[in-house]
Amino acid sequence: MTLLLHEWKRGLKTLLIWTVAISAFMMICVFLFPEMKGMMGDVGDIFSGMGAFTKAFGMDRLDFGSFRGYYGIECGNVLGIGGALFAALLGIGMLAKEEGNHTAEFLFAHPLSRTRAVAEKGLAVLLQILVCNAVVFLLSAVSILAIGEPVFWKELILLHTAFLLLQIQLAGICFGISALLHRNNAGIGLGLALAFYFLNLIANISDSASFLKYLTPFAYTEASDILHDGSLQFGYIAPGMCFLLAGILLAFIAYRRKDLR
Repeated sequence: MTLLLHEWKRGLKTLLIWTVAISAFMMICVFLFPEMKGMMGDVGDIFSGMGAFTKAFGMDRLDFGSFRGYYGIECGNVLGIGGALFAALLGIGMLAKEEGNHTAEFLFAHPLSRTRAVAEKGLAVLLQILVCNAVVFLLSAVSILAIGEPVFWKELILLHTAFLLLQIQLAGICFGISALLHRNNAGIGLGLALAFYFLNLIANISDSASFLKYLTPFAYTEASDILHDGSLQFGYIAPGMCFLLAGILLAFIAYRRKDLR
């Protein structure tokens, strides 16, 4: 596990920055609620009559005036976009950076197979995502208690679990793409994360584009579905996990056959 520990130390600064940033924005959203609570009902009424915009963010099924609805929409978007960008950056650079930083020849001069290298690097990505989400969840729960709102534990755990799965899926796909690259290309990862986000918005707005929900991991992180139904959307999670496995399989196959520069 030497390479795993090395990648952990190597990415610790980035992990701290993203964890602090996401947690800070989540806490700010929570602490703003008491100040805005009196006007939330009026804001909810305004948003509920905005047609396509309302459907895009699932506000037609959530009460924006309640804390649960507010958390699902505001904090959900922060964690969804922030977590997706973090996971994409982790995955897209994990394998490609060895060639881009000219460290591949040093790494594979050691008695380390490429299969083991991919496995340990993949575990390093997973570990960083798990740590980030654990800290964010803990601070979010503490923030809710601090403002005196009751913690809706079941739905909160389900919501954060959905976003954790999103990040793992996106990181896995980017990890597979990383095996095909010869240098770190953050733009590909960030672009893919944002593309998935907007695909979900399109699917929410147009019924004819609802099939897109099977392609984007944001489909199973909809707060309106999770808070309304009290369960995860396994119909969308299943194809997402297939994409995850495909990304991991691609990483192992492509990197073992790759001509390292």
